[in-house]
Amino acid sequence: MRITPELSVDIGGLRLKNPVIAASGTFGYGSELNSFYDSSLLGAIVVKGLSLKPMPGNPPPRIVETPCGMLNSIGLANIGIDAFIEEKLPLLAKTSAPVIANIYGHSIGDYGELAGKIQEVSGISAIEVNISCPNVDRGGMIFGTDPETAALLTDGVVKHTTKPVIVKLTPNVADITVIAKAVESAGAKALSVANTFLGMSVDIASRRPTLANTVGGLSGPAIKPMALYLTYKAAEAVKIPVIGLGGIMNYQDAVEFLLVGARAVQVGTANFINPMAALEIVNGLRDFCEKEHISDINDLIGSLVKV
Repeated sequence: MRITPELSVDIGGLRLKNPVIAASGTFGYGSELNSFYDSSLLGAIVVKGLSLKPMPGNPPPRIVETPCGMLNSIGLANIGIDAFIEEKLPLLAKTSAPVIANIYGHSIGDYGELAGKIQEVSGISAIEVNISCPNVDRGGMIFGTDPETAALLTDGVVKHTTKPVIVKLTPNVADITVIAKAVESAGAKALSVANTFLGMSVDIASRRPTLANTVGGLSGPAIKPMALYLTYKAAEAVKIPVIGLGGIMNYQDAVEFLLVGARAVQVGTANFINPMAALEIVNGLRDFCEKEHISDINDLIGSLVKV
């Protein structure tokens, strides 16, 4: 008998109709891909990273294709939180998928102020905190590479909002579980694992870096095995939900992340290659559950058979 599987999942008190989330920086401000399909069909949408003031980002060239991946050095260009709330958020009013605001700053105070502004508006269901940014109060050290600093930042956000706080971890650390436990203890309701890996590309004709900023963040299929491993490690280390991301291109990739313990997944670079990718993954997960006679996708989560 054909079953209709239950795809809804809970992420730190935020209920998603399915576990597929559009990743920050790959889905614009949430409405840019509406000409391709109704984004309400996704579990959630994470909008482009937002700062207190508008940011122009890094000079071009700032994107380069690499084997099985993409390097980007956009520099978190954005219109700023106030312009987003005034100009972009109203365009999402008809979107039934939860909207998650990704935020970043250069001091703990920046993050707290951003969370406070978001707390005051409806239409944003949760906050994703990018801790892969330099901390100006600590000489440029990346927030997410030190557990004490990551915990202080998380606490600073949590104190300014009642919305679920999701912390997006950097993979560029020796042991991601140490950071995961630190932000969990500071009040994070979920983790996104993980952000891009540091990398670079060189133009051999000019003998110069291909990116104007020299270094960029590597994403796409090239990083999937590493991102899968980090998701597995984080899910084993904490009790809060983990959202897996990194190189997810199809439903098979998504199933792998769910098996190792991810409660949901984010689709990023795949959106640039195929704007329909996230929706196709939703449909693929539904078909997979039907074929495998899985009535509730939560039964799939963390069901990896260890050898």
